[in-house]
Amino acid sequence: MSSHFKTLQSKHTGYRIIVILLAAIALVGYGAAHYMELEGHWVTGMNNQVVWGLPHVFAIFLILAASGALNVASISSVFGRSVYKPWSRLSALLAVCLLVGGLIILVLDLGRPERLIVAMTHYNFKSIFAWNIFLYTGFILVVAGYLWTMFERGMNQHSSKVGIFAFAWRFVLTSGTGSIFGFLVARQFYDAAMMVPMFIVLSLVLGTAIFILLSQLLAHWSQQPVLPELLERLVSLLAIFIVLELFLVTVFHFTNLYATEHHGIERFILIDGGMYTFIFWAGQVFLGGVVPAALVFLSTWGRSPQGIKLVAILAIFGAMAQLYVTIIGGQAYPLVLFPGKEVSSTFYDGVVAQYSPSLPELLLGVGGVALAVLLVILATRILPFMPDDRVSRSVS
Repeated sequence: MSSHFKTLQSKHTGYRIIVILLAAIALVGYGAAHYMELEGHWVTGMNNQVVWGLPHVFAIFLILAASGALNVASISSVFGRSVYKPWSRLSALLAVCLLVGGLIILVLDLGRPERLIVAMTHYNFKSIFAWNIFLYTGFILVVAGYLWTMFERGMNQHSSKVGIFAFAWRFVLTSGTGSIFGFLVARQFYDAAMMVPMFIVLSLVLGTAIFILLSQLLAHWSQQPVLPELLERLVSLLAIFIVLELFLVTVFHFTNLYATEHHGIERFILIDGGMYTFIFWAGQVFLGGVVPAALVFLSTWGRSPQGIKLVAILAIFGAMAQLYVTIIGGQAYPLVLFPGKEVSSTFYDGVVAQYSPSLPELLLGVGGVALAVLLVILATRILPFMPDDRVSRSVS
């Protein structure tokens, strides 16, 4: 099927309002980062126990979403499904922009962003963080090359091969992100190989959900509606990913419960964790897992245009809740310094850490998300990422 593309030419009032709003939020996010840099991290909710705060939740959220956003392009190039081809360029663009947004949050949250030069010139290859520098920058380069094969007609014949390479790279990237937590033996909630498959599937959930919402918005502005058949396929995939993530989370917790050393953290997350327990059961499992899956598999409304949007929003909410519980809750539980012994000190050893996200942290995280979406919208105005009216309506 031959596909044709165009730039986004929208005179819609909502377009101007959203672009201005996104730019303003991004600037406010930068201002929040500058404020934290000048005043120090004491103005945040982070402390010696919880060193990764809300900005890290947003950063990991965007990094995982970047990997999953490449779903549509991968299905088109790697698996030969032509119905996805008209949206493959937007899929790759979204992947790059989301990753850029996530990395900007991480850089601005360093406190001393100029020290990034040290991380780029001195490598400790025993650290997964050093490997991730190559994985993240490499992903941008690989997807940029992938886009080149899509745009340059003479390179179209190589699109499938580069797509396969990008498909493999995205899984390695997500595995590297999951390994950050899987390799941390000091934290009882992190030290598990299951973190890698959970993060891979979570990236598929996030990327698919964000693509559904953003493609519908851009399609509305360009007066080029997304094919109902494509939306139904995407929401079906999304529901499958959600169920698979629920299954992996269940296996993860049952595996931890089998080992006595993890009984404390499991009781904390599942029963006695207060806010973290509530977010886990109400946000991650129920609203972000059971409800969207039920809407798709048990009702026809879940496949309607409005239902699909709701399913995607709930999936994003559930993924955000999972990341919050994993990253913040995993740090809040005290370190097990001497197994089987009660530990107390003036350094809050043996005490559940208190963490409340501050306004600057929230603004930085939301600003990174706004910047990523703004980059997507502006790029579609400059280059032909959007399918035009001549795209074939046939479904393979």
